[in-house]
Amino acid sequence: MKRYKITTVFLTCLLIVLGLQSHARQAEKGPLRVAVVGTSHGHVPWILNRKNKSDVTLAGVYEPDKELAAKRIKDFKLSGELFYTDLNKMLDQVKPEAVVAFGSVYDHAMVVEVCAPRGIHVMVEKPLATTLAQAKKMEALAKKYKIHLLTNFETSWYPSNAKAYQLVNDSNYVGAIRKVVIHDGHQGPKEIGVGKEFFDFLTDPVLNGGGALMDFGCYGANLMTHLMHGQQPVSVTAVTRQYKPAIYPKVDDDATIIVNYPTAQCVIQASWNWPFSRKDMEIYGETGYVFALDNNNMRLRAKNDKKEHSLVVTSKEIPVYEDPFAYLADVVSGKITVPENGLYSLENNVTVVRILEAAKESAKTGKTVLLNTK
Repeated sequence: MKRYKITTVFLTCLLIVLGLQSHARQAEKGPLRVAVVGTSHGHVPWILNRKNKSDVTLAGVYEPDKELAAKRIKDFKLSGELFYTDLNKMLDQVKPEAVVAFGSVYDHAMVVEVCAPRGIHVMVEKPLATTLAQAKKMEALAKKYKIHLLTNFETSWYPSNAKAYQLVNDSNYVGAIRKVVIHDGHQGPKEIGVGKEFFDFLTDPVLNGGGALMDFGCYGANLMTHLMHGQQPVSVTAVTRQYKPAIYPKVDDDATIIVNYPTAQCVIQASWNWPFSRKDMEIYGETGYVFALDNNNMRLRAKNDKKEHSLVVTSKEIPVYEDPFAYLADVVSGKITVPENGLYSLENNVTVVRILEAAKESAKTGKTVLLNTK
């Protein structure tokens, strides 16, 4: 018995020492070396303007458009030595540990094709890919070369969404999910004044894979896949509209997507025609509902509640990364593990592209698309 206690104490001490050594090695390693591939995305200021952070350092920027590169250098007061017009040269010279892709969605596949064999981790802006074929190829490369391939959604940072997930799946606050309604979008890329380089690929059916359906439909598919713990839908029905063909002649500017599961349904309303920007979600269960109105504000009502009540939640109340690059750094360092079918996860985001591709087919044919998920 004494020998057992001594052994247990010894093992505990050993694990503590190993843990301290691991932290020490990570501290010695320093901040994560990150390179940016493409700067046409309107979200690129998130990384180029990220200052006073010890977890990530900007190692290089690939931008083949010299005029756009000059604009980024000027706007963000960056050294021209950071910028490259040859992607392979940049990767070989600066040797980043991870790459963040801020070009077109179509280019995401190319980024993974170049980075994966080098063992470089990748985080792309939503959605993962323009087609399911692209997504599956990217998934295969990530698994073959054992890299992290993450997809960044703004709604991944919302404490309200994390709290909604907790209430629905941990405490069973509303009972089994029956219907989820998700609204995402804004007045339109032109209407909100996005840059020309961003507008050009957002409104290109190849480079973006579609219009509002791709740009904002992906949020709902991502959140619902997470809420359903990765369960695959059985069918998808979608209707797209073109309310502003003079502005968006090549792509849809409004989409309604109905995603059916054996015991639940999700209605995704994605649009470039909302009167204001919105990212909100309504979850209805057997015995109550949870509304995430924005990143912090919620409305709730459970079975025994006499009336609805409001809740304000922040990252102090529920752990959530409000900075995607901090999340990337902690994943690559091994500090955290990406949850299976979590919002950033590869399996979730392959499913997202599967839903979006089925939605595009449904809108085109006018028929419900049955999904064979075997």
